[in-house]
Amino acid sequence: MTNDELQISNKLPLSYTTVLVTRAAEQSNKFVSLLEQFGATALSMSCLCICPPSSYFQLDKAIFNLHQFDWLIFTSTNGVDYFLERLTTLGFNISKLANIQIAVVGEKTAQHLTKYGLKADFLPPEFVSDSLIESFPNRENLKGTKILYPQLEAGGRENLVEGLTKEGAEIEAVPAYQSNCMTEIQPIIITAFLENQIDVVTFASPKTVGCFYQLIKSISSKSLLNNICIASIGPITSIACRNIIGRVDVEANPYTLDGLINAIANWKKSPNDQPKSSV
Repeated sequence: MTNDELQISNKLPLSYTTVLVTRAAEQSNKFVSLLEQFGATALSMSCLCICPPSSYFQLDKAIFNLHQFDWLIFTSTNGVDYFLERLTTLGFNISKLANIQIAVVGEKTAQHLTKYGLKADFLPPEFVSDSLIESFPNRENLKGTKILYPQLEAGGRENLVEGLTKEGAEIEAVPAYQSNCMTEIQPIIITAFLENQIDVVTFASPKTVGCFYQLIKSISSKSLLNNICIASIGPITSIACRNIIGRVDVEANPYTLDGLINAIANWKKSPNDQPKSSV
């Protein structure tokens, strides 16, 4: 690195900051790259592995009966990938979705649809499922509206199902993929924790928080996190942080990876907002 490059690197918002990314391996690359562009040293600790559902029965049945649905809801890029992969595996193509409107939670999920030549018909103003319920099109007259929701097995957004059902919609939630906790931590991550090299731990889902905590207990108690910033991508994940770890120091706004990075950068600039001991 030249002197000029070194000077530029030292001026980046997250210079001299080591950030731990806890997302599944297949999802972490983009976030790691973004963090590095802001000057951070990014370490990846995969706490989840994403895989197909334990059974395709419900998903396959829904795909064969797609003509019965008015809306299709995606709340994650995983939901998009696993649903469309199964669609093509069953011998159908994207045109089978031509008469179905698509609603998504989050700009990232909306952008991911474009890779398949699809476009979201509805994106709520805030990137959480509550916002989708509150602002769903024609909300006052959803009686008889049939909605398909390919979700995470044993961990979908139940508030979304309950909320739209109360509004009169007929929503069918089917498992499209599952996420399992990893059982081991890479030695390099264990060393980084024990030598106090980590400044920030980031979380992008509630389940990741639980899986992370189970892994970290194999090293030490949660007191190991006392001087580390706990950063959450949004309010639902923040609730999990408070319940499991005891606190959350940073919450993204908007609830995106870019918003999370900006929130961490703002935290770094504010010495009064440094992490406090867990309770």
